[in-house]
Amino acid sequence: MKNHIYIFICSFSILVSLNSCTEKKKLSHKNTSSIMKEDKTVSGIAYDDFKSNLNDKKTQLFVLKNKNGIEMTISNYGQRLVSLMVPDRNGIMEDIVLGYSSLKEYQTNGGYYGATIGRYGNRIAKGKFEIDNISYELAKNNNGNHLHGGIKGFESVVWDVDSITQNFISFKRVSLDMEEGYPGNLKVRVQYTLTDNNELQIEYTATTDKKTHVNLTHHSFFNLKGEGNGNVNNHIVQINSSFITAVDEALIPNGELMPVDHTSFDFRKPKTIQSGLDNPHEQIRIGGGFDHNYVLDQESKSENGLTFAAKVKEPKSGRVLEVYTNEPGMQFYGGNFINNDLGKNDHVYEKRGAFCLETQHYPDTPNNNSFPSTLLVPGQKYNSVCVYKFSVD
Repeated sequence: MKNHIYIFICSFSILVSLNSCTEKKKLSHKNTSSIMKEDKTVSGIAYDDFKSNLNDKKTQLFVLKNKNGIEMTISNYGQRLVSLMVPDRNGIMEDIVLGYSSLKEYQTNGGYYGATIGRYGNRIAKGKFEIDNISYELAKNNNGNHLHGGIKGFESVVWDVDSITQNFISFKRVSLDMEEGYPGNLKVRVQYTLTDNNELQIEYTATTDKKTHVNLTHHSFFNLKGEGNGNVNNHIVQINSSFITAVDEALIPNGELMPVDHTSFDFRKPKTIQSGLDNPHEQIRIGGGFDHNYVLDQESKSENGLTFAAKVKEPKSGRVLEVYTNEPGMQFYGGNFINNDLGKNDHVYEKRGAFCLETQHYPDTPNNNSFPSTLLVPGQKYNSVCVYKFSVD
């Protein structure tokens, strides 16, 4: 199979304009303070609670806004999307992503709330793979397997801010050769654009000096009722997929592309998350609920080359989230392992209190030659965009 480098795009009604990035005015860290004129953000997050110095790098909270009043806050620690204020059908703003109110809580509690995931989103079996007959041992942090980049993945490092404007920010760093066991010095840049069409565009680019595997994704936990407002089982979900990658008891793909026909996993027509849980499948038992990679149907693409991946609607608020991507897959996670975490505003995050839609290549691709390749080689450029598009019903 030929090795391909895929472009990934995930959308909150934020379609990525790649050429717009060249027009962004570059600012230094010293100048970014001018963007922060208040002590707290609209969502109530205090800027000072994210200021620190970790390994000689300053941490900070940054704010992006569009003309419609949507506000997102993001930290350069793990590129954590800390809050996202989005209106309901009556124009009432609510923070729709789970997370914490301070840098210290992210460090202490760990987890992946709102983070950029790398070098490899999802699981790699037994924490190992081979490239050109050379074996690489990765950090094992999930029942003997490798998950989301390892013990100290991209979610737990401080990123450099490359440029920032009112609705755009760019982060960069070099993941050094053998970091968490991965070969190659990987130069990574991630850009976020909050458009006036209520889209959050996330674009990833990377290059390497050795052959390596790359599979970056975004890990916000969404509750369209508002973070901490109960579970998401009433959310109505549509997923553009006819197959999932079935998993074993360790949640590692067993190689089977399982049809969703007549199963709990069939979201080709909109239905509530609860309706899928009410008709349990063996794969639901294994995952403790929905925690599976969907193989996206590729027959229809938008004019910018993106595929419609999913649509989620919350009936009471009317908030709608659409996802567009050119990734071959998307992980749908139903918050099965959220365990009464104490989050922002002292809200208790109950089991299934959020969902995740992570555009990606398939889990354990480095060990499965039948899956679309994640191999990046010197001289090639990895380019991935994720667009989350927001609206109201």
